[in-house]
Amino acid sequence: MKRYETLASTMADEIRSGHVPVGSRLPSLRQIMAQHGVSQSTVFRAYYLLEEWGLIRARERSGYYVAPGASVPVPLSARPASVAESAKVDISELVFSVLEAAKQPGIVPLGSAFPAPQLFPLPRLAKSLAHATRLINPWNTVVDLPPGNEQLRRQISLRYMAMGIPQPIEGIVITSGALEALNLCLMAVTRPGDVVAVESPGFYAALQAIERLDLRAVEIPVDPASGLDLAALEEALKTHPVRACWFMTNFQNPTGATLSPAKKQALVELLGQHDVPLIEDDVYGELHFQPDYPLPALAFDTRGLVMHCSSFSKTLAPGYRIGWVSAGRFTDRIQRLKLMTTLSASIPAQAGIADYLQHGGYDKHLRKVRSALRAQLHAMDAALARWLPPDVRWSRPEGGYFVWLELPEAIDAMDLHRLAIARGISLAPGPIFSARHAYRHCVRLNFGHPWAPPIENAIRTLGELLSELSARRA
Repeated sequence: MKRYETLASTMADEIRSGHVPVGSRLPSLRQIMAQHGVSQSTVFRAYYLLEEWGLIRARERSGYYVAPGASVPVPLSARPASVAESAKVDISELVFSVLEAAKQPGIVPLGSAFPAPQLFPLPRLAKSLAHATRLINPWNTVVDLPPGNEQLRRQISLRYMAMGIPQPIEGIVITSGALEALNLCLMAVTRPGDVVAVESPGFYAALQAIERLDLRAVEIPVDPASGLDLAALEEALKTHPVRACWFMTNFQNPTGATLSPAKKQALVELLGQHDVPLIEDDVYGELHFQPDYPLPALAFDTRGLVMHCSSFSKTLAPGYRIGWVSAGRFTDRIQRLKLMTTLSASIPAQAGIADYLQHGGYDKHLRKVRSALRAQLHAMDAALARWLPPDVRWSRPEGGYFVWLELPEAIDAMDLHRLAIARGISLAPGPIFSARHAYRHCVRLNFGHPWAPPIENAIRTLGELLSELSARRA
């Protein structure tokens, strides 16, 4: 990210948080130059970008001022604290139909589940892969069977240590992406017919895994601002034979919500009282916009009940399909299931990522990715405010790359999805995030791609389609 973009993102955070009130005059060019040690050109370009995002306005011969509405967050409605009956899941056909439509050539990928490939250091990663592959001993085909490449597990263990939650290398199992880790965890603690607590709205792949394993789901409401409803979870634990929970505690997909440290601790304590394991999906934790990684629920676990799953697919190497689980008391069971299903994750890919983590500057790369995503969020936020009807509300996450939109209740997200696809725009409609096909007036948008005119135009088109659908129902 360029210097002026970093400066603009920093100032945008202050404006959006309300620390700089609407109507306030921004500091002079000289003040900004002195405070940040940048050139006049850098400040000008940062101010132009803030103006483009709709956060500030220029007044002739007077300077720049915070624009009306810039610091007013767009609220989302709270979720009702109620729990539905557990039910069999039938979601895959709907998910597949939505994902298939999004594969059309030239589509604007607002419905994508992945960030842009250009955010990743693929050439440098390829060097690590080539170097590590040359050094692979044929014996590694046996040695690197589950739990996986020792050097990679050691590097992952060091990252846990840096977070202040040391995890023994013996408890880390390498998998073919986080999704396999999550599925193996689910298989390790359930049998067909068991009840699993999932988020609502929640990750559709969790629902598909429950469907495939012939399990039943009980949906726990998620508030886009505060995250999982612990009161509703407690009710579910008392009224249903819940055998496991599958939750995202950081930058939840699709809402972007993150549980506070206090709620994470309360979650772990509540599950401990009922001896219910937690499958923690933490694939977006490294994509935080605040200075520090938000600690996962694993940090509060003292009983080995939390299986912490993550991967490098969202942060470094999407095509390498390398993930892991720090599995606690379930390590042996998961390791055996890995051997019984897919045997091993790619041995060259494991070695290549281990080499990159040791020599490639992973943390420097992550800082660049976070900065880029934060700037893209600002651009998305400004475009939504500029082009969508005033009765649309959306989340503003502090990490990840998803925004959750609530449309007027009369608008059907599936209708919007079909109209958008016809105009070359993908989005993720709310019903794919619920076992009950709920959230028919919600959609998820991806801001993980560099901002460009096609994305801006796509947001404007969505605004036009929403107006068209509202007019039909008037």
